[in-house]
Amino acid sequence: MTKVHFKINNRLLTAESGTTILQAARDNGIYIPTLCYLKDINQSGACRVCLVEVKKARTLLSSCTTPVSEDMEVWTNSERAIAGRRNSVELILSNHRKDCLSCVRNKNCELQTLCEEMGIRDYKFTGQHTEQTVDDLSYGIVRDTSKCVLCQRCIETCKKVQGLGILGLENRGFKTIVAPVYNKSFADVNCMQCGQCVINCPVGALTEKENITEVVKALNDPNKTVIVQTAPAVRAALGEEFGMPIGSRVTGKMVAALRAIGFDRVYDTNYGADLTIMEEGNELLERLTHGGVLPMFTSCSPGWVRYIEYQYPDLLPHLSTSKSPHMMFGAIAKSYWAKRKGIAPQDIFVVSIMPCIAKKSEIHRPECKTADYVDVDAVLTTRECARLIKMYGIDWNELEDEEFDEDLLGDYTGAGVIFGATGGVMEAALRTVKQKLDGRKLEKVDFMECRGMAGVKEAEIDLNGTKIWIAITSSMSAAKPLLDEVRAGTSKYTFIEVMGCPGGCINGGGQPIIPSRVKNGKLGYGYKELRMKALYDEDASKEIRVSSDNPQIQQLYNSYLEKPGSELAEKLLHTSYSPKKPFNIF
Repeated sequence: MTKVHFKINNRLLTAESGTTILQAARDNGIYIPTLCYLKDINQSGACRVCLVEVKKARTLLSSCTTPVSEDMEVWTNSERAIAGRRNSVELILSNHRKDCLSCVRNKNCELQTLCEEMGIRDYKFTGQHTEQTVDDLSYGIVRDTSKCVLCQRCIETCKKVQGLGILGLENRGFKTIVAPVYNKSFADVNCMQCGQCVINCPVGALTEKENITEVVKALNDPNKTVIVQTAPAVRAALGEEFGMPIGSRVTGKMVAALRAIGFDRVYDTNYGADLTIMEEGNELLERLTHGGVLPMFTSCSPGWVRYIEYQYPDLLPHLSTSKSPHMMFGAIAKSYWAKRKGIAPQDIFVVSIMPCIAKKSEIHRPECKTADYVDVDAVLTTRECARLIKMYGIDWNELEDEEFDEDLLGDYTGAGVIFGATGGVMEAALRTVKQKLDGRKLEKVDFMECRGMAGVKEAEIDLNGTKIWIAITSSMSAAKPLLDEVRAGTSKYTFIEVMGCPGGCINGGGQPIIPSRVKNGKLGYGYKELRMKALYDEDASKEIRVSSDNPQIQQLYNSYLEKPGSELAEKLLHTSYSPKKPFNIF
């Protein structure tokens, strides 16, 4: 492409033709504030916060939509540009419910930050507000239109990241809101509940439904034994809520904090991940040897499961029947663990700390109930976990590392840890399946072809002379071509890992929110890779890295389940799925 020469704030710069002013500025360390802009997803210029002054231009221009041109002269901080941006923010504020102190996004709100940067101390424009809609009917997501700034980032995220597009602009003019069609609830449409819209919302218009109150109540019930389990991706992100660098691995501090809160047992969902590999790996081998439906899809991601039930119900036979790791853990805790501890299952309260909002609805699926009680009683996101720690007055920085409880459900392998990253489930499965088929310990446990942030990864794997093709994908927009191939009968794959969120659980809808507003080209970039590295580092540090080598998993099968796929294992650890009908607007 051709290069163009231009000036920003009297600095002579060059960029490729077609580059926007905003991107050119960021590439050269020049800060321009934004609100509606979301890199590679949304650059509509709707908010008018990124306005700049361009020589000879009649009006101020939005830097996120205006390309640089030869000999262009741009000023990002002229008196006119600053006044224009300030005016845009004040107009947005005029229709915004300003309950900042009690808002869940307080201190991590992009609109609040803009007000601070621009020195906005009072409200220039006052008057009527758009009528408020609060949708809190779904298990996972709450929508509050009184806080919405109409940036449309959620709309474009749902459309471009997940390929769904369930959100749009409803009504016109002053009555415009963002909503599912006909202002329906998230509970009534084909929403994945993945929460990608939540982590990309710049304000508090979209949040997870909070379940902290139920957990606190259980902790204070003397008749309840309260068990907490933590998903692998949580340890790679929780520290961010306490000011630690992105990608800090805080396993020990997390355990110490949860124990200080008063949980009776603190366990790792990685035990459930190792168990999932045993069942899912056995299921794959059964399908390979007995002519089962192939390719087999993983079923760990509840957002992905909701997607296939709505969008590709004809492909449900391809989905593994294995429950997700935290659901398996809950089922074993209320059966095997309860029996050995002499505690009635109804008196056990299982809390899952998850990077995922869709897990909140997963625990209520009737297909996942083992008996007349649920396997998992409450799900807290990583963000909720941080709020719970702060609520209990625990000084995070003073915590000394502690270990997970070790009795019965405490051991986990490196394979369980990497479940939190895209490709981790596949790699963990390959370690166990290949070791079993080869009949000897693996010499090399790292399957590097499973790693990385590519939307789709594929590889040919040799399983003791039998070669199979595997594929790994995350986000539904990336998964759709693979699903279309399976539907058309042209897929070459035997096993496909699908994760609902781009990058996997490290980027789940319940993880700490990274501001999209970038200063000096640094903030937020590479956060998924940093979190991913934390998980692979912990995997590498573990003495045991193959799920089938976990001694407590071996003990579970020897003394209770008998073998993977047994009648009891099927009852406790497997489930079924059914087609769901998308909302029809016609």
